[in-house]
Amino acid sequence: MAQHLTAPVPSTKLPKGIPYIIGNEAAERFSFYGMKAVLTVFMVSYLHLMGSQALEPMPEAQAEANFHYFTAAVYFTPFLGALLADILFGKYRTIITLSLVYCMGHGALALMGIAGPATYWMLGGLGLIALGSGGIKPCVSAHVGDQFGKSNAHLLTTVFFWFYFSINFGSFISTLLTPWLLEWYGPHWAFGVPGVLMALATLMFWMGRKVFVHIPADGAGFAKELFSPNGLKTVASLFVIYVFVAVFWALFDQTGSSWVLQARDLDRNFLGMELLPSQIQAANPILVLALIPVFSYLIYPAINRVFKMTPIRKIGGGLFVMVTAFALVAWVQGRVDAGESPSIGWQLLAYILLTGSEVMVSITALEFSYTQAPRKMKSVIMAFFLWSVSLGNIFTGQVNSYVQVPSGTAEISAVASQANEWLLDNLGTKRDAGTLAVPGSDELDVPDSLRFASLPIGFTVTAAGHDGTFDNADDISVTFVPNADGSAVKRDVVATAGLEQSRAAVERILEDWRAKGRLPLTTDGQVLIDGLLDPWGEQLTYTLQNRLQFRVLSTGPDRVRDTKFDLGHIVEIDEPSDATSEASTDEKLSWLDQRKLDLGLDDESTRAEGEDADVTAFVGGQTKLEGASYFWFFTWVMLGAALLFIPVGLVYRPKEYLQEEGPAGEA
Repeated sequence: MAQHLTAPVPSTKLPKGIPYIIGNEAAERFSFYGMKAVLTVFMVSYLHLMGSQALEPMPEAQAEANFHYFTAAVYFTPFLGALLADILFGKYRTIITLSLVYCMGHGALALMGIAGPATYWMLGGLGLIALGSGGIKPCVSAHVGDQFGKSNAHLLTTVFFWFYFSINFGSFISTLLTPWLLEWYGPHWAFGVPGVLMALATLMFWMGRKVFVHIPADGAGFAKELFSPNGLKTVASLFVIYVFVAVFWALFDQTGSSWVLQARDLDRNFLGMELLPSQIQAANPILVLALIPVFSYLIYPAINRVFKMTPIRKIGGGLFVMVTAFALVAWVQGRVDAGESPSIGWQLLAYILLTGSEVMVSITALEFSYTQAPRKMKSVIMAFFLWSVSLGNIFTGQVNSYVQVPSGTAEISAVASQANEWLLDNLGTKRDAGTLAVPGSDELDVPDSLRFASLPIGFTVTAAGHDGTFDNADDISVTFVPNADGSAVKRDVVATAGLEQSRAAVERILEDWRAKGRLPLTTDGQVLIDGLLDPWGEQLTYTLQNRLQFRVLSTGPDRVRDTKFDLGHIVEIDEPSDATSEASTDEKLSWLDQRKLDLGLDDESTRAEGEDADVTAFVGGQTKLEGASYFWFFTWVMLGAALLFIPVGLVYRPKEYLQEEGPAGEA
């Protein structure tokens, strides 16, 4: 006799296993979205400080690309989970096994910086999470549908609503909590707490094992149905729909990347609270909870009085709503580019539009995918649906990779990392800075394209510039100075031809700022530095990036914009302070500020007396698609996809499949 049900029991009531699935989903989504909420900010601002050495910070475009490639991996691996579930193990055993892998991934992220390069821990942890989280996705959603037969199929829409409710409830709580944990307690807690919730989710799912309906794996039947004319036709028809849904995801998942980075430049005071940039993402799940009943009981019924609101029409309408959401954030970014500080309320309004689009596209496509899948292909079709998320994020990741200009000092930083390891191995702990030694080039693996030179208390690494030969004006030199205790190495000076002229342009802009109290617009600042040429005879360019930051750029010795030889300065001016609201001297430092102090990177302590701006030299590492142009690019892509979807929706013909009911519990 079977130990569990192998087919839905004829009943008009809710299946007994549903509460365990909903509870599991809430805890699992807390763990996933909590980790994901802080991932972009962590890569940009924290990752390079996790080891014993302060590495070069990750450029924003690269962090955005990494975020979307990770998301793509999460939604690509569902196919593996679907194959394991439908062919070999069944959904329950697949979910339990991959959930344990999932927990290991969270553990790896929580241990970053404990030992070894933090980047390796991050990549390993994200890989395990992608395998675990992605692998269970099609199984969990299909497992929900498997609990129902024809007698209670009318409850399926309601349960998918509560399923989605649990996703967004867990997401809402975690996107408020984990940014706060990161800010004040650091990455170990920010990634560790979601790991604990994933362990709880696994336990909760295990507790429901005896009341679940376990649809047996049927490898032969799966293959036969998949490659049958009907199976292939179903996959092909749905794939056309999923291509357009992928464009939706290419934009939607930027709430965890470009929207978070935009939020840093907005006035984040909301209802008397100062929100952290990553916490803005909590608007989406709470809005989902609010808008689902609005659409279900008001908007859809009202539209149905005019014409039938089919799933295809819901998806098509949602694509157009997403166009308006991204057009709004593009407009907001345009104001940021002009030196303004718009209210976070504008981005919250964009979240309302984006969430409306999600309700119309994502929830509809989830249920639609299950009902359109032949009975033995439920998990695989759900995996194909999730591939649309992967495809969309691959597209966004590729865009960010393409627009990222390579760093001209990346190879130099690699040699500095070697030198730091030598220091740790040979210097022990406390040493007086005046007696600190550094390795010679013969003790390091220095490529022919670089030169290493020891200094009394530091070292300099020089790269041959554009012409590939040393001792010319285009050489790039970076000086590194170790801390007094030998525990870290910090980049101290960047020197190359052109920086002197760039610094002169910076001073002109700062003089104007000190006189007027605000940074000049891009066009006005360009007038101020007109006539200042780099050593290769090209005009320097000025760009206002936000109200507190600007850039002066030379195209470098190759005289071509957007290459690794671009050079100049990025300048961040001090935030105007209110003397009546200055923090007390004993106020607790954030984890990041304390970490910078520990590594000797405190900007205030290293800045020369009287300076009122941080001036940082750069060589390469910029982006080809900046500011509002980035958001407008994706807006036009979404509009094109929405228009092309209209004829597709007109010709698509849906066909529903549900599980057959059987006797109670007998195999």
